[in-house]
Amino acid sequence: MAVRLRPATRSDAPDLARLVDMAGEGLPSYIWAGMAEPGEDVWVVGRRRAERDEGGFSWRNATMAEIEVPGTGRRVAGALVGYPLAEVPPPEDLPPMFQPMQQLESLAIGTWYVNVLAAYPEWRRQGVGAALMAEAERLAAGFDGTSLIVADANLTARRFYEALGYREKARRPMVKEGWRSDSSEWVLMLKPLPNPPASANGTRI
Repeated sequence: MAVRLRPATRSDAPDLARLVDMAGEGLPSYIWAGMAEPGEDVWVVGRRRAERDEGGFSWRNATMAEIEVPGTGRRVAGALVGYPLAEVPPPEDLPPMFQPMQQLESLAIGTWYVNVLAAYPEWRRQGVGAALMAEAERLAAGFDGTSLIVADANLTARRFYEALGYREKARRPMVKEGWRSDSSEWVLMLKPLPNPPASANGTRI
């Protein structure tokens, strides 16, 4: 089936909340539970976060992948959320859980960062992830390359990224608090841009 990509809209927030939680192995919903008002569903919090116009996890930073399903039309199959990493001081009150990831991001300043890559289970192994990563690398034009952070025990994802040319740069131990995960470290992976072509006199252009 052909994969169609399009920029996200605010109405994609419910899908973005589900997909970011898949990519984050349940860490986002764990965080949202702590942000929820009494009796408020975590997915309401996640949707509200995705509906923001600012922040890393915003619909404005997302690309949606759709697949045409005969008889039902297009369905969201996956999503990419990413943005350039700039030299910005981390918040002074950054929670301990996020500090290891912030440390790794600081090692990838100047790259285009893949914050979220996820596909719904029924659409995996059908080219959705590859199409979204190709879009990430297109958006990375003019930057130092692309970067991402993955959990060390997520071998399927790591092998997928390695097959695309990503290589491990650094690791940091996870701070889990009450979040349950089989992983113990966050892994930063980078893919530099190809070398620019050489001119006739051998200089880079």
